[in-house]
Amino acid sequence: MIAVADTVLIHPNRDKAESKATKAAVVLLLLASAALIAVVMIGGWEQLQGAQIVSVAYILIYLGMAFVVSRWNRGVLPVAAALAILFAVLAAVAAPGWFERDKAGFDDPMLEPALLGMLTVIIIPVQLLLIAFAMRGFQQQWNVEVEVTSDEADRYRGGDRSLGQTQPA
Repeated sequence: MIAVADTVLIHPNRDKAESKATKAAVVLLLLASAALIAVVMIGGWEQLQGAQIVSVAYILIYLGMAFVVSRWNRGVLPVAAALAILFAVLAAVAAPGWFERDKAGFDDPMLEPALLGMLTVIIIPVQLLLIAFAMRGFQQQWNVEVEVTSDEADRYRGGDRSLGQTQPA
């Protein structure tokens, strides 16, 4: 009688240092984007003229995506990249307006208009980095599962990364 060992699923692409670094970068960029958007939104609340809803939506969506990505879900990465493209365009259009408000005769927002303009300009490269890292993470195939015996999984977790290869006796 042959004893069948228990089988377990492992995710070999998640254990790579490159994948871990990409995941950390995407989560950090999503959180940084949400923070920058929040600061600009709060600092220029009165002058946003109805754009508060869009800002709040982006903050909540980015925070939700950061949570989902932190749990190794790569399905939201293309969505994060697409939203980052849209927000980079919005920030590029909005930045000159903040700098133009830094003159006499305009209502002063909570933060200085030049500071809000600089933060809005900073959002653009953050979004571009988010696009690059999100797409890189999507290419790393975090979803790949390999079914192995529990003994092979223990060896894999112990540092032996040669699953599926024959070992000498």
